[in-house]
Amino acid sequence: MIPGVTSRRRFSDLSEQEILALAISSEEDDARIYRSYAEILRADFPDSARVFDGMAAEEDGHRQRLIDLHCARFGEVIPLIRREHVAGFYARRPVWLIENLGIERIREEAAAMERDAEAFYLKAAARTRDAATRKLLGDLAAAEAGHETRAGELVAEHLDDDARASEDKTAKRQFLLTWVQPGLAGLMDGSVSTLAPIFATAFATQDTWTTFLVGLAASVGAGISMGFTEAASDDGELSGRGSPVKRGIASGVMTTVGGLGHALPYLIPDFWTATIIAVIVVFVELWAIAWIQNRYMETPFFRATLQVVFGGALVLAAGIVIGSG
Repeated sequence: MIPGVTSRRRFSDLSEQEILALAISSEEDDARIYRSYAEILRADFPDSARVFDGMAAEEDGHRQRLIDLHCARFGEVIPLIRREHVAGFYARRPVWLIENLGIERIREEAAAMERDAEAFYLKAAARTRDAATRKLLGDLAAAEAGHETRAGELVAEHLDDDARASEDKTAKRQFLLTWVQPGLAGLMDGSVSTLAPIFATAFATQDTWTTFLVGLAASVGAGISMGFTEAASDDGELSGRGSPVKRGIASGVMTTVGGLGHALPYLIPDFWTATIIAVIVVFVELWAIAWIQNRYMETPFFRATLQVVFGGALVLAAGIVIGSG
């Protein structure tokens, strides 16, 4: 029978023909994944893309050897059985999930794929009694184990030190443009722009719950606004800043976090306790922003401090004065 989604087969119940069919479909999937990685990387990391092209070609060779053996033993019709049809069988993570995590994560995932494949072939070889099948499965297990060496050879062929350094620099730049820069802008906006309304409300009402609600509304509203503004401002195609959705998420989330940092202390019922803690949180936030600017954006620390801490202190003072008036 053909396994269904709700009725998975146990690996121990598979026939030798089904084990070969499973191996064939797995090699097809892995080759397709490697080619997807290559296409994802080709524009920004062409040398690494060629490495994954080479690994996909290796998987194609394995698949052809498995098909030849299946035809010799069982004929031309290959049963439809895939990884998801077998209980407890390893699964591959979706390509779209891995691509969002960058080139190093893709390389790590490829190494994990080879380890999974080696374990499968060793287990499959132990299940078969046909000498030719056992030999092929054992050879493929050794080949998967040796793929790390082969990957190293492909890297040496296509990815010399200069190319690797260039790709690492490109990856860092992409990370900064897609995540750090919009996230930092959001954190700055959320931390600074909400200071005046929160502290003006606090000193005007001296009601901690009202102040918290104002801070929550200001933070969430600013986060939504900043997120949509960042996503709509640039599709990333020409600027190279990456996915507008990623940038919008980074900006929106960090804007909200920046505002909530000094709104949450007002969940404390005592006004002065909440206010003292909120002020301390504000200065921690502002110094953290100055550090991030210096660390990731290479802004001189003195200038970052002057821009962020001094500017934030002025907004904080304005809110207190207005609320006390």
